[in-house]
Amino acid sequence: MAEGDNRSTNLLAAETASLEEQLQGWGEVMLMADKVLGWERAWFPPAIMGVVSLVFLTIYYLDPSVLSGVSCFVMFLCLADYLVPILAPRIFGSNKWTTEQQQRFHEICSNLVKTRRRAVGWWKRLFTLKEEKPKMYFMTMIISLAAVAWVGQQVHNLFLTYLIVTFALLLPGLNQHGIISKYIGMAKREINKLLKQKEKKNE
Repeated sequence: MAEGDNRSTNLLAAETASLEEQLQGWGEVMLMADKVLGWERAWFPPAIMGVVSLVFLTIYYLDPSVLSGVSCFVMFLCLADYLVPILAPRIFGSNKWTTEQQQRFHEICSNLVKTRRRAVGWWKRLFTLKEEKPKMYFMTMIISLAAVAWVGQQVHNLFLTYLIVTFALLLPGLNQHGIISKYIGMAKREINKLLKQKEKKNE
């Protein structure tokens, strides 16, 4: 058991080191993004929503085709991948990189690796469910996809994408400030109350 844990820890450290090397040019930007997404200042959440709203209003106004939208998005990613490593040290100053910043950068990369592992783990569990319980797998997939299709039919695509992107960008701050755990705890308490009331009625 201990040998397996050590192997997993060493593999995590190796994957984190590899990701750090790949994202070294993005270090300053990632630290700034971490501060914004973590709501280090009170005005960061409304700023996030404002920027996202402005971007989606621009898309709504321009009304590009799917091909044009995808092409522009990929072009933006290519430009960012080329320009950020060049401009970031000049803007933020690479000579100001401290031990604390390096440690935080390491933690961010470690969290990204763990998130990727969780996603792969869920994907593997899905295929395990398909092999072990094919009927449950197909029923779950059909019901889930039908529900998503129904939501997509009821809500405008662009507005739905706006809600998803906004929630995804606010999620780290919500999680870091304990807002999600707070409301999940409240929901669990209410559910437990309802179950207890139902048990009393049955008695």
